[in-house]
Amino acid sequence: MSPIQKYAIGAGVAVLFSWIFLPGWVTLLVVLGLVAAPVAGYLMLDPSQRERLKRARRRGIGR
Repeated sequence: MSPIQKYAIGAGVAVLFSWIFLPGWVTLLVVLGLVAAPVAGYLMLDPSQRERLKRARRRGIGR
């Protein structure tokens, strides 16, 4: 299982858990946090690091 699949499954479980056990506005905060964390991490990269990440995605990491 790829790391992206693990992340997606973990995010789905977190949203499902918060949807069942927490009030609606807290669930909204959990969803926003799950989306905002990777976006903020990507935006903190330098332009050269972003380019390296794009190249790694195209040809595959570790190849």
